[in-house]
Amino acid sequence: MFHIFNKKRFLVDALKGFVDIHNHLLPGIDDGAKTVGDSIVMIREFESFGVTKFIATPHIMADYYPNTPTTIGNALGILKSELLMQGKENITIEAAAEHMIDASFENLFENKEIMPLKFNYLLVEMSYLQASLNFDSAIEKITSAGFFPILAHPERYRYLHSKRKVLKEYKRKNVLFQLNLLSLSDYYGSDIQKFAFQLLEKNKIDFVGSDVHTINQLKSLKEITVSEKVYDKIVPIVQNTIREFY
Repeated sequence: MFHIFNKKRFLVDALKGFVDIHNHLLPGIDDGAKTVGDSIVMIREFESFGVTKFIATPHIMADYYPNTPTTIGNALGILKSELLMQGKENITIEAAAEHMIDASFENLFENKEIMPLKFNYLLVEMSYLQASLNFDSAIEKITSAGFFPILAHPERYRYLHSKRKVLKEYKRKNVLFQLNLLSLSDYYGSDIQKFAFQLLEKNKIDFVGSDVHTINQLKSLKEITVSEKVYDKIVPIVQNTIREFY
């Protein structure tokens, strides 16, 4: 896919062989896929542009989605069984979680109920309304225990857009940043798109993920076009994500 006249590229052209490390494909346990049928539909859509390897990351969020390794493992088992029944042996899916840094996180961490990505990477998030009061102490616990924290979608926290010193402090504390691919369009808002471009330009992004919850989000992802400059910035980050998590 290539736009001849406006010199733009379809974003999905950069994603063949991509390992999606942030998505909500597991059925029935958070605000992502509601049924295993929904999961399969989304996986088939991913497959249409060359993505067949996933680390599913359902929310662990005390007040809304109090998932555990058991609930996540059960949902993963249901999805894997359905994939086998449908002959989709080419699909590889594992499970981790997107951990909300909330009042219960540190207790969950100390009780070893976290779900890290490969190689001790831990995907974390904050509320979109305000920064977590215990973010710094949580990060200190994570790094002291030998884990590498990955902050999901930093571009989506509007309260950070004018706080560049805070972002620099996160980086100083070895927090890695994962950009949502949809943020490269105005899907979440033009201000978030602009900030995503700024983070890319300043080489602040370490990994990318889809963070898809629905088939409509995937359809929107397939329609995203970016400039050659943005495309060239994204490609090495995609490759780094593949290299670390394949």
